Amino acid sequence: MAESIVSDGDLDVRDEYEQRAYRDWFPGTLEPAGEAVAGRWREPQGIGLAGAIAPFYALGGPRAVAIALGAAAAFAFVLAALLARRMVPEPWATVGAGAVGLSPPVLGNATAILPGLLAGGLLVLAMLCALSLRERSSRVPAVVGAVALAALPWLDPWLLVPGAPVAVALVTWAARAPGRSGRRMSGLLPAEIMLASLVFCATLDDGLFGGVSPRAASPAPSPPLSDHLGRIVGLWVDRDAGLLRWAPVLALAGVAAWAVWRSRREGLGRALPARREAELAAMLALSVCVGQWLVAVIAAPGIDPRGFPGASWAPALPATAALCGWGLRRAPRAGAVLVALTLAASAWLLIALRTGSAPSWDAPPRAPWGPLADAFPLAGTVAATVVGVAALVVLAGLAARADQGAV
Repeated sequence: MAESIVSDGDLDVRDEYEQRAYRDWFPGTLEPAGEAVAGRWREPQGIGLAGAIAPFYALGGPRAVAIALGAAAAFAFVLAALLARRMVPEPWATVGAGAVGLSPPVLGNATAILPGLLAGGLLVLAMLCALSLRERSSRVPAVVGAVALAALPWLDPWLLVPGAPVAVALVTWAARAPGRSGRRMSGLLPAEIMLASLVFCATLDDGLFGGVSPRAASPAPSPPLSDHLGRIVGLWVDRDAGLLRWAPVLALAGVAAWAVWRSRREGLGRALPARREAELAAMLALSVCVGQWLVAVIAAPGIDPRGFPGASWAPALPATAALCGWGLRRAPRAGAVLVALTLAASAWLLIALRTGSAPSWDAPPRAPWGPLADAFPLAGTVAATVVGVAALVVLAGLAARADQGAV
């Protein structure tokens, strides 16, 4: 799509397929993913990513695009560390965000031509803007947060699901921001920006793709119900593409979720204003994770799409990284082991790619578990369900034990 924009100034990719314009960066034959709409061939992806990368593609081709998206991914985890600082002090915030930022799912997807980590950075930016409105009234964070959220449907309409709770928080806290002057205007402004973008995006998609979503141009059938059920647990523990199989440090997000629940139940936020703000930041990050989990289960193309594992969770990876800081503080010893395993997996992966023992990102090694990787179940099996339940029990026990430590 970026090639079509740069060479023709349109989104009709029929001539790009006929001329094999992809031959410089894709070996073999690339099959179309979309179909003809009103006599023009469309690809079922949002036009936002294609439009954003088109300038970089014009300057330096796919390599320049990969560098730009990698820089955006790195910035997303800088923002994640700032969000984590609203939950826990240093060094937990930076270590937790940094460990996730250097994990195999992030390294494998950072330079992929996909909107996931770019969207993740926009979500964290919007969360920071929403939280800042709780401290003082200002149009700048309200507008910046609204623009960040307004860009999500252009990247992928399904990003509206994890973005919805952030949008509600942004509008609500803008309306309640300290200071009477312009209170109502501050609340309406971000809502108007997001609504205008959504209406314009849906109208344009209807004209270009024949539906309110670019996926209307996709002839692919919906997966069966069994696939959706298999992804509920397989997203985390699948032998090939499970997040905990590749980045054990992400288990700390579960510890953080438990810690937030305990903190809310004990009412610590009512006595400690700083704890109340930390709880709100964590709950906002958790809402993004829950929303993206629903998207990954319902709408993702599969538990193991082409490319490196974790693509379906990429929009929530920066938010998850922020939560891992809280989890690391609650369970420092176990967290140190999980961080070490994750960094070892990244080193293993990079060395394997460098030495040629792993031919490409699409065929990664068995890091960090080696032969023990076979102990992970395959998605959709009974074993996957059993392992998933066992993992929840272990996380609950770990978090309960952490309750005996520092709050």
